[in-house]
Amino acid sequence: MSASLYTKRRITNIVAMVLSVAATGVGLLFLAWILWETLSQGIAALRPQLFTKITAYREEGGLANAMVGSLILNFLGILIATPVGVAAGTWLAEYSRRSRLGPTIRFLNDILLSAPSIVLGLFVYTIVVLPSKYLSNGDVTFSGIAGGVALALIALPVIVRTTDEMLRLVPGTLREAALSLGVPQWKLTTQILIRAARSGIVTGVLLALARISGETAPLLFTAFGNNFMTFNPLDKMPSLPQVIYEYTKDPSPDINTLAWAGAFVLTMFVLALSLTARFAFRSKVSHD
Repeated sequence: MSASLYTKRRITNIVAMVLSVAATGVGLLFLAWILWETLSQGIAALRPQLFTKITAYREEGGLANAMVGSLILNFLGILIATPVGVAAGTWLAEYSRRSRLGPTIRFLNDILLSAPSIVLGLFVYTIVVLPSKYLSNGDVTFSGIAGGVALALIALPVIVRTTDEMLRLVPGTLREAALSLGVPQWKLTTQILIRAARSGIVTGVLLALARISGETAPLLFTAFGNNFMTFNPLDKMPSLPQVIYEYTKDPSPDINTLAWAGAFVLTMFVLALSLTARFAFRSKVSHD
């Protein structure tokens, strides 16, 4: 290798490293800026009653019911989306190789992945909220179940895509070795391949959870909101993103401060979820 070619490659490598570090620094700068802005704006409302009182008390209240409602809605969404998404992703990775249906489903999943959340909210309003209103004579309209279905439709394509990609990354030699020993396809998939890709699949589920944690638009047409504490998924369900959205439009400065506090709590929840998943699976990989 000539000296000029080596020098050129070394300069290219240095430039690429500098650009990578600069891009990382810009990302971290904006992240720190967001955290500082939400903390500085909402620090006045970060007091115990924020986590103990409900939104019905307005300026003197807190966000307890909204936090509980968000946890319930997110749990319902992930509970619905995870088994369907993992099953669909497994079929795409392991059983659709000789089928023309596989590429079509991947294409439709990519469309669903980029679909506006408000459109999904309107869709769930049409297929869940309106029929439940007619079937119950108006007793059940907006509900936590409808909100959970809307969030599940948002989380579903993320889980499908991640499961599909993680299973396709499993070496083909592992499949060949198992099949050569007479292992049935269903047992190979459930007991070997899914175990091998388990970390990536769970990471995809956590990413989907982080994605739906901040959704507001679909919940306006499904869960609707509630100023009181409720645990019944058939009732109107409050959510933290929806309360933040409503409080930012309020002319009261104290209400705006509560909105900033809610934004900080939501941001820290998503950040903690992402960091926990990353460190947990990194330590698991290092032990394995």
